[in-house]
Amino acid sequence: MRTQLDVLVRTALARGAAVPAFTCYDFTTALAVVEAAEHIGAGVILLVAPKTAASPVGLRLIRALRGLADAAAVPVSIQLDHASDITAILAGVAAGADAVLVDGSALTYEENIQLVRAARDAIGDPGIVLEAELGGLAGDEDRAFALNASGLTDPGQVADFVARSGAQLLAVAIGNVHGRYAGEPRIRWDVLADITSRTKVPVVLHGASGLAAQDLAQAPASGVGKVNFNTELRTGVLSMLQMEILAHREDGENLLGILDLWRETVRAFTTASLETLSGRANH
Repeated sequence: MRTQLDVLVRTALARGAAVPAFTCYDFTTALAVVEAAEHIGAGVILLVAPKTAASPVGLRLIRALRGLADAAAVPVSIQLDHASDITAILAGVAAGADAVLVDGSALTYEENIQLVRAARDAIGDPGIVLEAELGGLAGDEDRAFALNASGLTDPGQVADFVARSGAQLLAVAIGNVHGRYAGEPRIRWDVLADITSRTKVPVVLHGASGLAAQDLAQAPASGVGKVNFNTELRTGVLSMLQMEILAHREDGENLLGILDLWRETVRAFTTASLETLSGRANH
């Protein structure tokens, strides 16, 4: 069922949980994410990466995801991820995206605010939820290189940034990265606590792949309402393909079997993520 993203996130936070968001480069992955969410009985977010949205089939994928979300038995929101081009944002919203991460993190502080405001003015529809990013997250969300964390979000900027940008969710840098972590991740919970003490908008944690389960389980109690997953999901699917492809080729080019395993891999990861972020994994 179609659900406004900030409502989905705030509802989860009210019961001590966070909502996982999964990057879906294809419909098979999205279908499996929704299947797992329906089995658990919890809402999820389907992310569309900017390179996907900009591809010739990107808008068709968003339309297909819209149909999947509308028919789901649980709340599902579709978000255009890491978007900075207003034309692309408008096209994604027209195709069916419920929300947009308007990513001005590579810009100056003032330019970042202006970009989020420009996106809001261009979209016009107050029902489209805007997430913004404050602070520098290292890495490319579509590639899994080993990285160290870069700049942290400055808690002193948070209240002003949220008020002036109008962001309804705020992605922060607290030691997290896109892709693989170089060494042991060091999440700055003290910085997160400072951030959440200065704003009432839900905080978003990007780069959750590679974080320990206990860190993820702690996130909702620390004010994190949305957690993004990409690298671990891709790694699981690619590892399965590497292990199974020869046997399925020998089995009469068994593509259906591979697709079943693809969905099974995604369902397992989605289920584990939902259980961790809801606290169910500890019971």
